[in-house]
Amino acid sequence: MKPEDLIRARYGALPFTPPEAIPPALAALLDRRVTRRYSAEAVSEALLDTVLAAAQSAPSKSDLQQYSIIVTRDPVKIAKVADWIGTMPWIKDAPVLLIFCGDMRRGQAACAQHGREHANNNMDTFLNTAVDAALALGMAIAAADAAGLGTCPISYVRSHIEKVAPLFALPKGVYPVAGLSLGWPTARNEVTPRLPPSVVIHREAYSSAHEAEAISAYDALRPRQKPRYPEIHGQAPEGCTWSENAARQLSVPERFGFRAWLRSRGFELD
Repeated sequence: MKPEDLIRARYGALPFTPPEAIPPALAALLDRRVTRRYSAEAVSEALLDTVLAAAQSAPSKSDLQQYSIIVTRDPVKIAKVADWIGTMPWIKDAPVLLIFCGDMRRGQAACAQHGREHANNNMDTFLNTAVDAALALGMAIAAADAAGLGTCPISYVRSHIEKVAPLFALPKGVYPVAGLSLGWPTARNEVTPRLPPSVVIHREAYSSAHEAEAISAYDALRPRQKPRYPEIHGQAPEGCTWSENAARQLSVPERFGFRAWLRSRGFELD
């Protein structure tokens, strides 16, 4: 596809004119899609290890590398995660499930090894572990795409953290940030149009001027979707706009026990 076609597909419009030619790697990123349909074909260990090496090539805060990646091919474990979530049966079809974790424990162990006290059990370290894990997750997605594999991030592993953590023997100081299904795709989803750059990209200073108008236009651009939380907000036979579904989801408390669970697992969060 031409760069203009890639940008138009990503935004549903052409908010700027890209260069006439762009590197293939950049074109692949612009064409990224999630995969929720997988074949039964196995992913070789050599290829998986290489994708994971790319994930470990992500930058990390102060080179502390405060994350870990759990790899499971066990269909029983994968099915348990899918069943706990309940709304994503396609997870069971993926031959590999990765769990990207924030990891404070390894830094604490390094301090103990060298006779020093770990003095950074705080909110900043928690945020750094989450960002490190997220950066590795993004690199894994890009690497998998480059290899022809399909992926889909799964934040809902945190909705069942009290079950997911013991399933994968996560010690204190380690918590799941997100899962990632991985396998050979049998079909590719359509490109999902993103919010216009005028809403997300702020040049020199943050500004929400004209945001409401831009989001209204975005709502009109995207097809209406299945309503979220119909059991709470009611049915919407005509479907919901993007902003309406965002409001539906964000008005229902999710993972309200997350902080308490983190504290029970050694995070002070001060």
